[in-house]
Amino acid sequence: MKNYSIAAIPADGIGPEVISAGIDVLKALEKRLGTLRFSFQTFEWGSDYYKAHGVMMPEDGLAQLKAFDAIYFGAVGAPDVPDHITLWGLRLPICQGFDQYANVRPTRILPGIESPLRHAGPGALDWVIVRENSEGEYSGNGGRAHRGLPEEVGTEVAIFTRVGVTRIMRYAFRLAQSRPRKLLTVVTKSNAQRHGMVMWDEIAAEVAAEFPDVSWDKILVDAMTVRMTLHPQSLDTIVATNLHADILSDLAGALAGSLGVAPTANIDPERRFPSMFEPIHGSAFDITGKGIANPVASFWTAAQMLEHLGEADAAALLLSAVDQVCAAGIKTPDVGGSATTRQVTDAVIHAILES
Repeated sequence: MKNYSIAAIPADGIGPEVISAGIDVLKALEKRLGTLRFSFQTFEWGSDYYKAHGVMMPEDGLAQLKAFDAIYFGAVGAPDVPDHITLWGLRLPICQGFDQYANVRPTRILPGIESPLRHAGPGALDWVIVRENSEGEYSGNGGRAHRGLPEEVGTEVAIFTRVGVTRIMRYAFRLAQSRPRKLLTVVTKSNAQRHGMVMWDEIAAEVAAEFPDVSWDKILVDAMTVRMTLHPQSLDTIVATNLHADILSDLAGALAGSLGVAPTANIDPERRFPSMFEPIHGSAFDITGKGIANPVASFWTAAQMLEHLGEADAAALLLSAVDQVCAAGIKTPDVGGSATTRQVTDAVIHAILES
């Protein structure tokens, strides 16, 4: 019996709903397999915590999380708290504090879910986007001067280091090497950003020499949006900067049918710290409490967590159950169905237990 301790941070909006659903599904896997056990500890951090305490999480938050095997995160953001406070107060301190420098976002069209792309069904779009997750445009460098005056200045400094770029390139090339097509696309904007992004391109070429079995190409981020839409089959593994991958992965989720099915893993590849797993969709306050949040992203995220923990068979069983339920038409409204969060969750649990 393998025991895993998981820190659950449901946080804001629909986060508590989908994380609760994910925990139920993981418990079903525990029952079905009989070879692994999860212990969950919930941390009630987020916007409500901020309103009560003036911070999104306590000062020793990272110290509290460090001993866990993984972190299962819901969503952050509230309509009455500025976005930069919620993001820089909770999610980013965890990602940066635990050096989770590889943000991994798989995308594929699930059975029974319609893509806005013409004639695109399961298999037509199967990507993994690797996002540099520690520096770049979200490094936090910059500032504001002369606030409120006509000459006010705001600067946002994108930081690219040789260490940071090299390690994310190696991660992306290794991931591409592990996939059947062994194909990597490097996203850039070096025509306009002639310092950091030119270095990004140069390091990509250097690292590529270490992986002669991986085919790779390079594309400008604006052209990439066209390629993703018109030629999705030409892509497989993708690596991009913090900002570029953040934007492109939302496009990828939409092309797959909904952000409600899109997962994320914030990985420390060296395993010095716990990695964090979260759905992409955000807090979605417009549907909070209505019982219709799509839990599929949190299930897929849980599968990523299982893979990271070395439980590949459990991850495959979970994803197979999700495919089975989606194919049967048991879907929430965001993907054209009428099922509730609970109904989708119960259907996935049933598929797990009866497989």
